[in-house]
Amino acid sequence: MDVTTAVTDDQAAQAVQVARLYYHQGLTTDAIARELGLSRPKVSRLLTMARRTGLVEIRIHDPQAHPQSLEVQLQTRYPFLHAHVVGVPVNSTEDTWLDRVAVATASVLGSVVRPGQTVGLAWGNTLDAVSRVLQPRRLSNLEFVQLNGSASAVDFTGGFITDTITRFSRAYGGRAHLFPIPTFFDDPATKEAMWRERSVQHVLQLQAQADVLLYSVGSRQAHRPSHVYVSGILDPQDLSRLDAEGVVGDIATVFYRADGSYDTVSLNARASGPDLGLMQQAPHAICVASGLGKVEALRAALLGQLMNTLITDENTARALLQQDPAADQHPLPGVNPPEKRISRV
Repeated sequence: MDVTTAVTDDQAAQAVQVARLYYHQGLTTDAIARELGLSRPKVSRLLTMARRTGLVEIRIHDPQAHPQSLEVQLQTRYPFLHAHVVGVPVNSTEDTWLDRVAVATASVLGSVVRPGQTVGLAWGNTLDAVSRVLQPRRLSNLEFVQLNGSASAVDFTGGFITDTITRFSRAYGGRAHLFPIPTFFDDPATKEAMWRERSVQHVLQLQAQADVLLYSVGSRQAHRPSHVYVSGILDPQDLSRLDAEGVVGDIATVFYRADGSYDTVSLNARASGPDLGLMQQAPHAICVASGLGKVEALRAALLGQLMNTLITDENTARALLQQDPAADQHPLPGVNPPEKRISRV
């Protein structure tokens, strides 16, 4: 069966029925075929479709498996967090870790995204990797919206950013809403004026209404430093100011400190990314982070509760848990998700 073909409601219902008999009741494919009056190949195709389209997920619960143990430890340390820890080969490189995490993220996303939703995407090396391993699954009325502006006119037209966003939309048969504005404005007043434009307000409204947010944490210490730090978008004075203000990372090019705070970082007044409160209240705020150089930025984001789902590799998870636990036991006041959605328009 071509998984790029849209699955009808009847097919989905039949696949679920077959999957329940197979996985829950332990019937063989022959027994299911007899019970439902289907051919055995038809039953096998329905089981395959159920797995590939996300109707069925298979997870092996090995009590000796380190990734699952690390998941429990992370969720104990951060009770608001749903953790997915991916196993990686011994002595493998960080590039391999990212490849494994990207595949796992594609699987998680396939189980989360539903018809009619809006998905907010931040661009960068990590999401670029995820976009290349997506499992095709066409859904109706799905919107993908870019969360922060393109790096520059050259980068925007060069394809690094647009290709990432459009791969997501094509894999799911959704609509892509790009954000063709600078990553950082030279003057905060220019940003304020741009935010009053109707075309920009449309994108901002989609961001504020997103059901799913997918992003990584940026860090200057990462094995592959975030694009924002190495592309020349920020000049040396900007980088020195970030250091002076205690910045350890960014999400969608909005910077935050080691304690997870972000509201008074001066450069954020010029940034095109969203208020990070969006990550504190979205139904699915999925952070994907891999690599030891991202541990400090990741720990700070967890302190600020700037995610509710984390997908990472076992080595990064282990390093994160080895950080000072005392700091994590004192979350910042006022970081709980707000009761109402943020309005940015």
